[in-house]
Amino acid sequence: MQGSSTPRGSGGCVSVAERAWVRPAGPASGAPRDEPSILHVDMDAFFASVEVLDDPSLAGKPVIVGGSGARGVVASCTYEARVYGVHSAMPSVRARQVCPHAVFVDGHYRRYAEVSAQLRGVLRSFTPLVEPVGLDEAFLDVRGALHLLGPPRTIGSAIRSRVREELGLDCSVGAGRSKMIAKLASRAAKPRAETRGKLPGEGVVVVAPEDEVAFLHPKPVGQLWGVGAATAKRLTELGVRTVGDLAGLPEAVLVRALGNAHGRHLAALARGDDADPVVPDRPTKSVGHEETFREDIADRTILQRHALRMAESVAGRLRASGLAGRTVTVKVKLADFSLVTRAHTIGVGLDTGSAIGAVAVALLDAMDLPTGVRLLGVSVSGLESASAGRQLSFELDAPANGELPGATADAARRQEHWRAVTTAIDAIRRRYGMEAVGTASMVGPGGIVVPARRDAPWGPSQEDPLPPAAPQQTSQDPRS
Repeated sequence: MQGSSTPRGSGGCVSVAERAWVRPAGPASGAPRDEPSILHVDMDAFFASVEVLDDPSLAGKPVIVGGSGARGVVASCTYEARVYGVHSAMPSVRARQVCPHAVFVDGHYRRYAEVSAQLRGVLRSFTPLVEPVGLDEAFLDVRGALHLLGPPRTIGSAIRSRVREELGLDCSVGAGRSKMIAKLASRAAKPRAETRGKLPGEGVVVVAPEDEVAFLHPKPVGQLWGVGAATAKRLTELGVRTVGDLAGLPEAVLVRALGNAHGRHLAALARGDDADPVVPDRPTKSVGHEETFREDIADRTILQRHALRMAESVAGRLRASGLAGRTVTVKVKLADFSLVTRAHTIGVGLDTGSAIGAVAVALLDAMDLPTGVRLLGVSVSGLESASAGRQLSFELDAPANGELPGATADAARRQEHWRAVTTAIDAIRRRYGMEAVGTASMVGPGGIVVPARRDAPWGPSQEDPLPPAAPQQTSQDPRS
């Protein structure tokens, strides 16, 4: 990720861009937002556009990024595919039906992350107050830059030009007094796919304070933050279909229907009031890895091996970020699409695959799995600095709770014993590549299966191999 500061010359001069941040406006300063100084930058068809950028032969074709197998979903698609009704989160099977000549690309997640880091570098050259949202969008607070860089529309246009020049990609920009209005504005600025083809959007849409009501009230209420399926159903029962309908309801009615906090929050959003500030470098809350299998898996030994491989993936990302976590969560989607999650918290931060895997396997073993497993995921939360977790090594044998005392002690011991080994493994991988070394759980028919080997988390492709068979030496502990 690129830094936000501007290099100083040998003579001690400060560039124009750097002078703008001598007195930055803090994200929680409480200053009134009397002008649309919050921007939302959203890349257009990001994953698919990166694929076309890297392979120009795909230009002008209906490209779909996602899992191409029977259980895959669409992650992104070009506007040429959207013309046929393809959209994100659509099952890939359905996407093939509506657009038979689509070109499926399994996706290259690491490549998208690389371009995303370049995008953040561009955005931070306009303001240090950048709050990334996923890989392809971000909020910016430009209050401190208006006097130098011009009004929001000028800044938005400059951002679009820089992104096009430096990344070769397109983005849309919305501006408003709040994050919610800015996000809705960027959506209004996007190109549209219609039967006659792709129609260019405005590129930049600025919602002035006096225009907020006219902009917000005609929109479907489902576009407001916090309105999911359950809330939308309750609002429909109250006769609410648009934001304007919501704004017309007495707040007391919303509080009775949705609860005090949620009701008051939605009433404020319907008025255009959103005090949520732009928070740069928002701390990561969890790190996880999950996969949808090409076929349901009922063999618990195979499931254990997958859980351990995913634990290695999560651990590697934690160490790369200098983090450790205390809570391990296992998520399972069964063949009937029902979800089961189990979590366990211990008193020491974990950042080794062996330790995280010990808890994950214990949680998996404790689950009742009446049918085959369609999806499996392992995540770690309760994050802290890895050095903070290591200060608790004198408590390694003390269980943090009574749910899985054996797993707690086992994970703590493994964290302590594998720390030096993991450091050596990371050094080898940095020098010789990810496939150079791995644990027993990562060894498949074709050799070492590297952690996070599946770049596409949106389902298996048609070419993905079936899950590896259980090891022949069943007496061996798969966590080793």
